[in-house]
Amino acid sequence: MADRFDAVVVGAGPAGEHAVNILLDEGMTVALVERELIGGECSNWACIPTKTLLRPPEVLGESRRAAGVPEPRLDFAALAEYRDWMTSAGDDSGRVSGYEERGVSVIKGEGRLDGAGRVAVNGRVLETDRVLIATGSVSVIPELEGLENAGYWTNREATSLHEIPRSAVVVGGGPVGIELAQFLARFGCQVTVVHKPDRLVNREDPQLCSLLQRVLEEDGITVHTGVSAERVRPEGDERVVTLDSGDEVRGEVLIVAVGRRPRVDGLGLETVGIEPGRRGIAVDERCRAGAGVWAVGDVTGVMLFTHTGKYQARVAIADMLGRPAKADYRAIPRVIFTNPEVAAVGLTEEAAREQGIDVAAVTIDLTMEIARPYTYEQNPRGTLGIVVDRSRDVLVGAWALAPLASEWIHQAVLAIRAEVPLDVLRDTVAQFPSYSEAYLSALRKLPSDG
Repeated sequence: MADRFDAVVVGAGPAGEHAVNILLDEGMTVALVERELIGGECSNWACIPTKTLLRPPEVLGESRRAAGVPEPRLDFAALAEYRDWMTSAGDDSGRVSGYEERGVSVIKGEGRLDGAGRVAVNGRVLETDRVLIATGSVSVIPELEGLENAGYWTNREATSLHEIPRSAVVVGGGPVGIELAQFLARFGCQVTVVHKPDRLVNREDPQLCSLLQRVLEEDGITVHTGVSAERVRPEGDERVVTLDSGDEVRGEVLIVAVGRRPRVDGLGLETVGIEPGRRGIAVDERCRAGAGVWAVGDVTGVMLFTHTGKYQARVAIADMLGRPAKADYRAIPRVIFTNPEVAAVGLTEEAAREQGIDVAAVTIDLTMEIARPYTYEQNPRGTLGIVVDRSRDVLVGAWALAPLASEWIHQAVLAIRAEVPLDVLRDTVAQFPSYSEAYLSALRKLPSDG
C-alpha cells in the first residue's frame, strides 16, 4: 500500500533539509528519505567538521601576527571532542526525532524512483506529485595503480581522525585538499600536495593561485604542481607515491581529494524518462529535471557548494508552488577557508575575455591602499582583484586572499547579482578601517576609457 505526501525529498543533506523546512513552512506533508545520516556529507564529513578543525589553526596563524599575543598551544584531543559534538559523532537520532516531531516522515534507506509520482524505499511506496532529488555527490577515486592495496583516506576519514599523522600526501590541490593540507600542517604533520594542473585551484585567477601556493609553502607544505600521481605502494608504515616525473613522495597517510561526482546511481531515473549526464542530473532554470521531478545540490553538477544547493532548493520549491523563480548563478561565492582566506565570485579576467566582455581588471596590494591590514596584524598581507565590464559599467568578478575575505566578498556578490553601477559603488561609504574599503581603492585605479 502506498503512502501519499505533498512532497517527497530524496536526500537529507543541506539542500534536502533546507527544502524540507521550507515545505513545512508552507503547510505541506513531507517524506524525507536518506540512505546514510541526516545532514549529509556537509554536516557530517565535509563543511561543518572541516571548518571546525580549521578554526584553531587559524587562531594559531593569527596569533603569530597579532601584536602582544603569545602563541597558543594547539590541543587536538580537545578539538576532536568538539568536532564530534558538532557532528553528533555519527548519531543522527536527534535530528530524526526532531523532524518527526514536526510531522515529517523520515525513512532511512535507498530511495528509488518507481515511475511517475512514486518513490520506493524499504519495500514501501511513497506517492506524490512532487519529488525533489538531493542526493549530493561522492568522492572521485582516481585510477591509481596500487591505491586499494596501499590504503587511502577521503575527506571522510580526514575529517573524522582522532590522531594527527606524522606525514601525509594529499593528491589534489583544490579547495578540499588545500584546507586539509593546512589544517594538518599546522598541527605538526609534514604535508606534501600533488596537483596535476600547473597551478592550485586552477579555475581561479592565476595571481590568486600563486599567492595561495606561497601561503601553503610558508606553512612548510611541499607543493608539486603540473605532475600526476602514477602509482602507490606501501613501504613500512608509509605510502610511497610515484609521480609521472619519476620523483617519489611519501607519507604515513595518503589523502585523495581530486574532486567529487554527482550521486546518481540507483535512483531509478530511467523509470521517469530522465537520463543523467556525465555531470549529473540536468535541470532547467527552475531546477526541474522532468515532469513532477526537481533536482538540487551537487547531484545537478552545478557549482558543488552547499550554498548553491540551498539556493536551488528555494528556486525549486517556489516553482513547485507555482511562483515565478529562476536560478541565476552569476554571483555564487567561492571560498577556501585557509588562513588567510581565499574568496572569489563571478568571472575571472580570463573567463570574462573568453565571453567577449570588454574587460578592465585591477589588482591591488591591500597593504599599500588601506589601513585595516595594519590594525589587524603585524606583517600584514592581502590582495584584491576586480573584473569590470566596461561596456555595461558593472562589476562581473572579484577575488581576494586576505583575512576575513569570506565575509567581505559578499559586497562584490551583491554588486554582481544586482548589477550595481560602478558610480554607485564609488559613491558608497565604507566603514573605516575595514577591508571593504579596498573596493573603493580598486575602483579608483580602473583605467579610464581614454
